[in-house]
Amino acid sequence: METAETPNTPTQPEYAGFWLRLAAYIIDYFILGSVLASLMVFIGLAMGLSTTIFYDMEEQANQMVIITLSVILGIMGFSASWLYYAVLESGSYQGTLGKMLLNLKVTDLEGSRISFARATGRFFGKFISSFILYIGYIMIGFTEKQQGLHDILAGCLVVRK
Repeated sequence: METAETPNTPTQPEYAGFWLRLAAYIIDYFILGSVLASLMVFIGLAMGLSTTIFYDMEEQANQMVIITLSVILGIMGFSASWLYYAVLESGSYQGTLGKMLLNLKVTDLEGSRISFARATGRFFGKFISSFILYIGYIMIGFTEKQQGLHDILAGCLVVRK
């Protein structure tokens, strides 16, 4: 006689829905935003100091210093955001701090940990999800496996642990 549960039967993963993923995003937004805001204050102070140090410089040269520091800040902020998502989602915890707090993880379609390259593709795919009026994110609420466009493009799932 067979039992209702067979020990080797793979279970269907429980996909993380739109609202749960949005909550994880908000947590990540505040964490990453706090770090980046601190960085911006530091760079802002450096920019103010540079205008004081280079006070005698011509106006155009002074503006070039400010523009250069602003570009460096933008590159650092973008890089920090990319690395935050790609490193954490491809790491052993398989998720950002927001996902970890909500017991979510990012997997490939077979349920395995994703590579750094795939996590990077997923990160950049979020720009496509955003550019089309956030429809790529709204899709999470309507697809069978609760995937956004960026998840589909990268071949990923977000599931409950």
